[in-house]
Amino acid sequence: METNSKATRIRLFDIHSPQMRAFHMAWIAFFFCFFAWFGIAPLMAVVREELKLDKNQVGWCIIGSVAITFFARLFIGWLCDRIGPRLAYSGLLILGSIPVMSIGFAHDYTTFLLFRIMIGIIGASFVVTQYHTSIMFAPNCVGTANATTAGWGNLGGGVTQMVMPLVFAAFISVFEFSPATAWRASMFAAGAICAVMGVAYYFLTQDAPGGNFADLRSRGLMPQKNSVKGSFMNACSDYRVWVLFLAYGCCFGIELTLDNVAALYFVDYFGELKDMDKMKAIGTAGMIAGLFGGMNLFARALGGIIADRFGKKWGLNGRVKWLFITLFFEGLALLMFSQARTLIVGIPLLMLLGLFVKMSNGATYSVAPFVNRKSLGSVTGIVGAGGNAGAVAAGFLFKSPAVTWPTAMFILGVIITCASFTILSVRFAEETELGTQDATNLDGQSAGVGLSPTPAS
Repeated sequence: METNSKATRIRLFDIHSPQMRAFHMAWIAFFFCFFAWFGIAPLMAVVREELKLDKNQVGWCIIGSVAITFFARLFIGWLCDRIGPRLAYSGLLILGSIPVMSIGFAHDYTTFLLFRIMIGIIGASFVVTQYHTSIMFAPNCVGTANATTAGWGNLGGGVTQMVMPLVFAAFISVFEFSPATAWRASMFAAGAICAVMGVAYYFLTQDAPGGNFADLRSRGLMPQKNSVKGSFMNACSDYRVWVLFLAYGCCFGIELTLDNVAALYFVDYFGELKDMDKMKAIGTAGMIAGLFGGMNLFARALGGIIADRFGKKWGLNGRVKWLFITLFFEGLALLMFSQARTLIVGIPLLMLLGLFVKMSNGATYSVAPFVNRKSLGSVTGIVGAGGNAGAVAAGFLFKSPAVTWPTAMFILGVIITCASFTILSVRFAEETELGTQDATNLDGQSAGVGLSPTPAS
C-alpha cells in the first residue's frame, strides 16, 4: 500500500502528528495484546496442578495458544488492505479481549484448551502494528520504526512473566482469593485492558498520513477496495515471502515458544528452583523468564536500526545479509542454552539468546516491507504467520513424550542454524533498489523537519 507524506524521522516525544500517534498507539496496543496473550504462561504451574494436566496436555495448550494465530494473521493482513489498520486493530482488540476474560470459566482440560486457542486470535495484532508503521514511515527509517514498535510491544511478553505472578499473589493476599480464583481474576483484568485499548485506538489514530482509508478512497486518493482482490495470491507467488516466512518462524516462533515454556522450563530443569517453596519458585522462574522478554526493550529495535544502517550502505541486499547474521547466531545461542543446567550459566545464555532472537525479528521486518509494496498487508500477514507456524512446529517437539525439553531446544538450535543460510537466496532487482532510494529522497524532500504536512483527519 503506497501512501504519500511518510515520516522520515522518529520523534519519540511527538504525540501530535498522525505518524507518531500511530507509532505510539501501535506499540502500546501490541504490548497489552502480548501481555494478555501470554498472561497465563507464568501461572501454568498453578493451572497444571488445579486441572491435573499432564505433559502431553500442557504441550497441546502451548500449541493451541499459537495455532489459531497463524490463520488470524493471514486474515488480518488482507483485512488491513481493505478497511485500514485503525478499524482492523480496534475490532481485533475488542474481539480478542473476550476469550482472555472468559478463560476464567475453564473448569477442565478441554475448556481450558478451547479458551487458550481462542486467545491466540489476539496475536494477529502484530500484523496490524507492522502494517500501520510501514505506511506511516519512509524507507530510510521504516526498519527502525517496525522493529521498535514490535519490540516494545513484544516487551509485554516479558513484563507479563514478571507482573502476572505479582497480580496473582495480590489477589490472594489482598482480596483473600483462593489460587483457583486468583489466576482467573488476573486474566480478566488483562482482557479488560485490551478492550479499553480497542476503543482508544479507534479515537486516537488514523489509517495513513493523509487520513483514513474510507476518506482517501472517497476523494480518489487511494484505489478502491476492489483493487485489493488478488493481492494475497500475488504475495503467495513470490518465493521471497516464503523465505521470510521461514526466517520469522525461526526467530519469532522461538520467542513465542519460550514465552510459553520458559517459566516451567526453569522450574523443572534447574535444581536451584526445585528446592524452593512452590510460590517462591513460580515467582523466581517468572522473573527469569521475564528477562528474555525484557530484551525487547532494545534488542528488536537494535535489529531494525542496524538493518537500516546496512541498507543505507549496501542497499536491500545489505538488509538480507544482516538478517542472515542474526539468525545464524541465534541458532548457536539456542544450542548453548539447551545445555545449561544451573542458573549462573542459564540466565546469561538466555539473555544472549534473547538478544539474537529479538534482533532477528527486527531484521526480518526491515526486509519484508520492500518485497511487494502493492500487497503489503498480505506480505505482512504471511510473514507474520510464519512465526506462529514455527511455534506450532516447536510445540510438537515439546509435547512429545520421547523428547525432553532440553533436547527439543537443541534440535531447534540445529534447525535454525541450518535454515539461516536460506536467507541468502533473497534478492532484489536493481529497479527495486533504485525505487527505494528515490522514495527515500522524495519523502525526505517533502518532509522538511522530518514529518511531512498532512491534512486533518
